[in-house]
This record gives sequence, C-alpha cells and structure tokens, in this order.
Amino acid sequence: MRQLRSSSSDTEPARFRLRPAKSRDTPLRQSRRLSPSVFRLPGNRGTRCTSEPGAALPRLQRVMDSAARPAALYGRRKGQRLEPTSANGLEEYNAPDSIFLPNGVDLRQVTVLPKAEWVRIRDSVDSAAREAARIHAERKERKDMHLRSKAVVKNWPNTIAGQAQRKLKARKLREEKEEEERKLLDLEEAQFQAAKRKEAIEQAKTYQYYQNERVKGLHKALLLTEVLKERDAQIEFKKTKPDIYKKKEEEMEREREKAILKEQEKAYERYMNRQALCRDHLEQIKEHKHQAELDKLEAKKEGEEIQRLTKLYELEVQRENEKKLEEKLEHRRMHCAHVADQDILKAVQEQKQEEENDKIRAHFKAKQNMAKLRREKEAEMNRLMQERRDIITNHLAAQMKQTFERIDERVARDVAEREAEWEKELKEREEKTKAELKSIAEHRATVIKMKGEREKEAILEGKEKLRELMEADRIYLEMEKDKKRRNRNENIKMQKTQIQQMAEKRAKEQHEKQAELDYEAQKEVITICKEQEFQEYANQVIDSESKTTRNIYPLLKAAKEGHGGGHGPVYRERGGIRPSYQARDINGTQLPSYNCNTTEEIKELNTNGNIQQAKGRLGFTW
Repeated sequence: MRQLRSSSSDTEPARFRLRPAKSRDTPLRQSRRLSPSVFRLPGNRGTRCTSEPGAALPRLQRVMDSAARPAALYGRRKGQRLEPTSANGLEEYNAPDSIFLPNGVDLRQVTVLPKAEWVRIRDSVDSAAREAARIHAERKERKDMHLRSKAVVKNWPNTIAGQAQRKLKARKLREEKEEEERKLLDLEEAQFQAAKRKEAIEQAKTYQYYQNERVKGLHKALLLTEVLKERDAQIEFKKTKPDIYKKKEEEMEREREKAILKEQEKAYERYMNRQALCRDHLEQIKEHKHQAELDKLEAKKEGEEIQRLTKLYELEVQRENEKKLEEKLEHRRMHCAHVADQDILKAVQEQKQEEENDKIRAHFKAKQNMAKLRREKEAEMNRLMQERRDIITNHLAAQMKQTFERIDERVARDVAEREAEWEKELKEREEKTKAELKSIAEHRATVIKMKGEREKEAILEGKEKLRELMEADRIYLEMEKDKKRRNRNENIKMQKTQIQQMAEKRAKEQHEKQAELDYEAQKEVITICKEQEFQEYANQVIDSESKTTRNIYPLLKAAKEGHGGGHGPVYRERGGIRPSYQARDINGTQLPSYNCNTTEEIKELNTNGNIQQAKGRLGFTW
C-alpha cells in the first residue's frame, strides 16, 4: 500500500501515527482489496482499526483533511505539549516507523479490534494460502524421503529392483557375447560367400571359354575321337558277343514264363472282384429306385400345396393392383387440375420471359464484341453446371425411387389430408395470381422506362468499346513488330548455334573414327592372345588323348591355326582368321582344300613367271 505522510511540520508530535497493516500480494489477498480498511494503532500492538466498506472513501477523505492538523494525544485530549517529542516516545509505545492517517479521518469513526479478533480475521484470510503451503511442504518432504530411500536401496542385491538390475546386466553381457559370436559368424559367412563368389566367377569364366566357337569345335573333335575309340571297342566286343549273351537269354526266357503265370493269376483274381462289385451295384440300384419313388410322391404333395398357395397369392396381388389403379386414377385427376393452374402461371412467366428477352437482345447489340468471351466462359460454366446437375439428377433419381416406394405405402392415409390442403392451396394460388398480375403491370411500366435508359447507356458503351478496340489494334501492331525483331535475333542466334554444332559434329566423327581404329587394334591383340591360349589348351588335349587313342586326326584338324573354320589361307593382317570359300551354286557348299605339294608343283609347271616371254609368244611385239 502506498504510504501517506502528513503535510504538517517536523516539530509536530508523531505519537499517534496510524499505520496500515502489511500487504500480502497473494491472489486471495488481492481478491479482498475491497474489504474494510484496517490500520494499526501505535499505542497497542494487539489492536487493529477498521472501518466499514461503505464509509471507506468518506473516511479516507476525512483522514487526509485531518493530516494537516496536529495529531491527537494519547489518553485524555486536554492539550498539546509544546516541546518536540523525542525518538524515545516511539520506543515507549513500541511502535515501528509507520505512516500518518490521511486528512479528514475521524478517530471516533475508527473501530479498534482486539488481538484475538485480528488473529481470527488474519487466519480466515490466509487459511487457504497456509493450507496450500502446508500441502506443498508435505509433498516435498515425501518426495525427498522417496529419493533418499531410492538412493539407499539402489545398490541392495536382495531387492526386486536389485534383482532386476542384475538380470539386466546379465542380459546385457549375454547379448554382447552373442553379438560377438554373431560377428564371428558373419565374418566366416562373408569369407565363405567370397570364396563361393570367386568359385562361381571361375566357373563362369570357364563356361564362357567353353562356349567359344573354336573350343566348341575342339570339343566336337574330342567327342568324335571318343566315338571312334568307342566304335573300335564295339567292333572288338561284337566278336565276343554271342558267347556272352547266350546264357542271359535262357535266364530271361525262364523269367518271362514265370511272369506270364503270375499275370494270369492276378487276372483271375481281378475277375472275381469285378463279379462281387457288380452284385453290390445291382443291390444299390434297387435301393435307389425305391427311394426315387418315395421322393416322387413327396414332390407331388409339395407341388399341390405350392399351387394352392400360388392361387391365393395371385388373388391377393390382383386386389392390390386394383387398389393401386384406383389411387393412380385419383392422382391423375389431381395432376390434371394442377397442370391447368400451371398453364396460367406459365403464360405469365412467358410474358416476363419475353420482356427479359427484349432487354437481353438490346443489351446484346450494345456489347456484341464482348459476347464471344462471355459465351466461352458461360459455356464452361454451363458444362460444369451440367456435370453438377447430372450428379444431382442421378442422386435425386435414386432418392425419388426410394421416395416413390415409401409413397406407395403412405398414400392411403394421406389422401384425405391432401384434399383439404389442396383446397386451401387453391385459394392461396388465386390470391397470389391476382397479386402477380398487378405486379406484372407495374413491372411492365418500369421495364419500358429502364429500356430507354439502357439504350442510351448502350450507345455510350459502344463508343467506349470502339475506342478500346482501336487502342487494342495499336498495341497489337506494336507487339507484331517486336515479335518480328525477336524472331530475327533468334534466327541469327540459331545460325551461330548450327555452325558450332557442325564443328562439334566433325570433331566428334574424327574422334569416333580414331576410337574405332584403336578398338580394332585392341581386338586384334585380344584375338592373338585367345589364339595362343586355345593352342595351349588344344595341345594339352591332344597330348592327353594321344596316349589312349590311335585316331587323333579330328583333334589335329580342329586345332589347326586360324579361327573361322574355313579351308582358305590364314589372314595375318585380319586377326589370323581362316575364311571359307563357297561354291557359286544354289547350295553354297564350302569348297574343298586341294592345297598340297602336288598342286604346288603343277602350278609351278603351268605358270610363266616372266610376262615378257608370254607377250613375245603371243605376238605382242610393240
């Protein structure tokens, strides 16, 4: 609370200064600020002064007014001491430094409370805060005790938490050990998989090498060599075959006779089983026939009952149809009356529509140039509205279908109510029609007047539109000139780009040609390496087969230098290929190779190395 001091001089006595009670800025205290004012008297520490709420402001004013006057003496008010009061006066009354009462406070209007009453009021005001503080202190004490208890029993081994902690530690150690074992297994698995991958790569390389044409040819020759070897062995075996197979044929004949006898016994047993099965089937057929006759009689009885129920259902349906027909005739009569009324309203609406059409045509003539854009926009809106309308129509159709089904059930009880409502509605429509005719006449006069005003506005809008069109034409011509200038600049830029692309293309072609030459050189080196590898492999196979086989000519032919499989010479400059020469006929058979020593000798005899001698012999002397 703001302190108030007296405006009197320093020499005035301060024995009877009054001090307000200490303020506690608690929510409960703030909510009670409109309570009676309470002050402390300096002469008695156990008493309090208070005033009523209604007199708080007048009394405060009186206290402030009286602050300028000398303070009243304690006890009998008979006079005033002239000497100044020392500081011991305050100590005598045991009153701390306080404030003066405001001017205008009448001490006779101040109520003095006993200490017990003041304590009771203070307790009632601060009870909620003290209770909250006590609860908070108890909670804090319990929480601290709980934390101390947890800290004490945290490391005890014979508690549930300690056992759980030991289990968690043991589990953690076990998981770490398992993780180490898994890591070792993963490492072994990775090494095993790497070995398997390496083995698979080696097998793939071997398989790919075996798929080579020359290797395939060598393997075919090896197979042919094995076949020739097997054929020689078969010829040797054929010579000793009669003596070996004679005993086997006799044994097989005895086994065949035993099998025939055993098969005859099984056939007789199967015959007897079929006879017994046929007898069982005949008995079952008889039972089925008897059951079929019983079922037929039961079905006949059920059919007669169904026919009787069907006739009853048809009679009920006929009565329902007659009832519905009567209801439909009544609805048709009511609908015809409704349509007659709608025709009258339709004529009025057509007249309104005709007037609106005249107004729209006049407006359309004035804004003919803007109509195209509006129609496009309206078409788009109509399309969206039509889609929405279709969705709504389908939804309404489904709802109407359900509604009609419900109406058929309720129509019987609603006919009487609708007749009364129809008569009332007919009267209302007659009154409404009269009012509408009157409003139509007034509207016609208003429309004629507005039509003249709109024609004037249309003329002004047409002039404004013409000016806008001329401005648009001017802007369009400027845009066309700008467009031509941009096109010319783009063409120049495109020409430069094409020249640059041609140079890049020429450089790219040269680079590709050089790369192709390098590729051919690398391919030739690879071919030579493959040929050397093949010759080594072929020599190993030939050496191995020559130890066990006499006829190794197919292997020697397949291992001949030069790949291609032809009979021609080997072209060293083309990677060592041996081309094939085909006959010029429909078959295209490969020509045989007659290159031998005799052929070379005959060629040397029939070939003249000096062409000058041939010229002289033929008579070419010039």
